[in-house]
Amino acid sequence: MLEEVERWLADRSWSAADRPLDQLLDLKRAAGTTVSVVLPALDEEATVGAIVEVIRRELIEGLPVPLVDELVVVDSGSADRTAEVAAKAGARVVHRDEILPRIPALPGKGEVLWRSLLATTGDIVCFVDADLRDFSASFVSGIVGPLLTDPGVQFVKAMYDRPLGDAPGQGGRVTELVARPLLNLHWPQLAGFVQPLGGEYAVRRSLLERLPFPVGYGVELGLLVDALHTVGLDALAQVDVGVRLHRHQGGQALGRMAAAIYRTAQVRLSRGHLVRPELTQFERGPDGFVPRTYAVDTEERPPMLGVKEYGRRHVA
Repeated sequence: MLEEVERWLADRSWSAADRPLDQLLDLKRAAGTTVSVVLPALDEEATVGAIVEVIRRELIEGLPVPLVDELVVVDSGSADRTAEVAAKAGARVVHRDEILPRIPALPGKGEVLWRSLLATTGDIVCFVDADLRDFSASFVSGIVGPLLTDPGVQFVKAMYDRPLGDAPGQGGRVTELVARPLLNLHWPQLAGFVQPLGGEYAVRRSLLERLPFPVGYGVELGLLVDALHTVGLDALAQVDVGVRLHRHQGGQALGRMAAAIYRTAQVRLSRGHLVRPELTQFERGPDGFVPRTYAVDTEERPPMLGVKEYGRRHVA
């Protein structure tokens, strides 16, 4: 590990308990900073309501000043009751296709996160995955905290244990098999991040609006790498929020995720013309193995700062 990274780990890795909530509220009120929380959601009726309820109960209602000013669920086309459950729990629900309708939406998590910048106004934007179980408000307060207490910090990732069933520390298979090797080999300054692909992170809007967004699973790696090149390692940080419990995907879905992440890294390494890739996987059928070919997410959305609708809103 680089000496620079060892120093960074000592200086920019914290625990959620290091910044009590009352301290954060005082600083937020004094600075007039606003915070938006965004939950990208697709068929998450089983978990999204509980997450919204915890954030409302512990970070919005009954406080001298709310830590969270906006709580938005962006539904990307759920076939279940995700939108209804989220709204009943107290979130503002926006459908992905209602945001920036001039540009047809593409499937993918990164697409939803990119569009959410137009659906929110907070100075700090905090992303939280909607499939978390046993959710704790420290997932939000922990990663927002450094942005309220240190003006030099611009991008904060959550770190946590990720059990796989009863096996502790075995979650995050794509992280260990794909993302961590890529980062260590090509961006060794980012080798200190415990959960580089984690879906919980808080970022200053002034940085997010300058970054391109891969539309699919590569969004977390893409944003982290581009943030490093844009603001430098010392502006990045991570906070330990405990344990993350969520729904795990099957091996083939993980394969598609891995391909998208590899492609995102490849684009950033070359920035040149690349053939649109595909990934072929195999399923056993009645007559043997059947190939299934999927397009790998390659599209990226430009920095939001260059989108005319976003610019008009800020002028207004």
